[in-house]
Amino acid sequence: MVGTRTSAHVWTTVRPARRVAAIVHNITAATRLFDVLHLLADSRVQVEFTVPGSSAFTAGTEEFLTGQGIRVHPWQSIVDNPPDLAISASLGGDLSALRPLLVLPHGMGYNKYLRETGNGKRETGNGKRETGNGKRETGNGHEGAFGISSESLLNANGDLIPTVLVLSHEEQRTRLARSCRQAVPISLVAGDPCLDRMTASLPLRPMYRRAFGVAPGQRLLVVSSTWGPGSLFAECPDLPDTLAELPLDEYRTVVALHPNIRAWHSDWQVAAWLARCTRAGLTILPAQDGWRAALIAADTIIGDHGSVTFYGAALGRPVFLATAPHSTVDPDSPIAQLLHIAPRYTGDPTAPCPDLTSVTALATSHPDKAAPLLRTEFYRLLNLPEPTYPPEVQVVPTPLVPPTTPAAQLIHVTLHNNTAAITRHASTNLNSGAYNGTHLTVDTTASPLRRELELAEILIAPDPTTAQELLHSLPGALLATTPLPHDRWLTLSRHNTHYVTTGLPTSHGPLGASLLHHLLSDHTPPTVPLTLTIHCGPRRFTATIQPAD
Repeated sequence: MVGTRTSAHVWTTVRPARRVAAIVHNITAATRLFDVLHLLADSRVQVEFTVPGSSAFTAGTEEFLTGQGIRVHPWQSIVDNPPDLAISASLGGDLSALRPLLVLPHGMGYNKYLRETGNGKRETGNGKRETGNGKRETGNGHEGAFGISSESLLNANGDLIPTVLVLSHEEQRTRLARSCRQAVPISLVAGDPCLDRMTASLPLRPMYRRAFGVAPGQRLLVVSSTWGPGSLFAECPDLPDTLAELPLDEYRTVVALHPNIRAWHSDWQVAAWLARCTRAGLTILPAQDGWRAALIAADTIIGDHGSVTFYGAALGRPVFLATAPHSTVDPDSPIAQLLHIAPRYTGDPTAPCPDLTSVTALATSHPDKAAPLLRTEFYRLLNLPEPTYPPEVQVVPTPLVPPTTPAAQLIHVTLHNNTAAITRHASTNLNSGAYNGTHLTVDTTASPLRRELELAEILIAPDPTTAQELLHSLPGALLATTPLPHDRWLTLSRHNTHYVTTGLPTSHGPLGASLLHHLLSDHTPPTVPLTLTIHCGPRRFTATIQPAD
């Protein structure tokens, strides 16, 4: 069947009964819309995506959507040919022309004040609230957080912008009544679909941990930063570098940055700022997703006043604050309460954390019920009967960010009888005196730095021939090691003696060369074959070193 509605809409094959516009202000809003748009997977409904361009952080949004296989419609075409329902996860731009309009929170409820951005646009906040005289205050009035304030909910004529304002908890309705009373009748407390997805995904925690490369006994640290002044990334930009100095076998670290940081500064700039961290083995999550799986997999979260930090606490994870800018959030909001009771990060990721459930209970009034509540509202606004099948909750996808291993590692070996204790650190600072008594192992296939090659005492090579050649071309190295079939590792010395180590997993295979480096430190050839018990962080191995055939 082929038909036309207007010149802008040509229907082929299927002519849906209703059109829904997904209003995408930025990547953050897009990910929140994806939490609920599957509830409209119905042949009677056509979802059309559009980017209004009103956000200061629009950069990359259209590319993100097209990368998901989505056709992006021009904003003006949606305004000129209004849909049967518009759904937005933010307030910004001329939304008043779209009726009915349902507005979802694009974070954990409504907590932050509005702030000015550098280009004159205004965004939900990391700045102090504006008063009528243009001054900024931290005051204790009831102007309200962005999304539930009169300033954000009323247009220039004083009319309500949304037709339905979705809240996640009843406490938000209490604050809404103080800041914009006329919006109370249009409010709908429907829970939190994002939190519901994470809760449904909790049984998959072991799978997510493996995806992040977390070995048994390792602790996964998640560093979360929102955007703007007062955020972790703004106030503590060196924190990821500090965490990169933790022992490699005891910790893995994942960094989750708010998408607005990349949208404002560019992917290249953020990658440049974090280059030392990535070289040290930290995983930097993509802007679009991955943070939810990281929160589920985490042992400890270090964050700020962003929603991701709060969600981590709501999942029962220990939370520490690197920064707590109280002036940027509504003092009556759940996040403000979290900033008061969560401990500050003091450098010990294993420190005790108090019970935070009294605050995190404010995340949702309807746990695991957001999908049915929202679908019912969508179809009511569309004037369509709901599908007969139940609304489903989609679990969080497994992250596709492969864990990395530092190309250069500083290794300390302590040997007592036939037991060796080995500690590995990324070589983040070769000038540091903290690594006395260590030797430097460099993987030549992982793009090491020139200085690392020059200082390397052990070279990791792809094959025996290359290993031998590298010992000649890099005279500072004492040993070279390379993998062999059947989980064996060959180590070559500068004096043309060869050893084979067995019993180590691939991830720790080069440690055979580190053991030999320690045994050869007194210039006496080791007595081989030699079997050693190796303690490497929480893991235990039994390795045998013997002469090569």
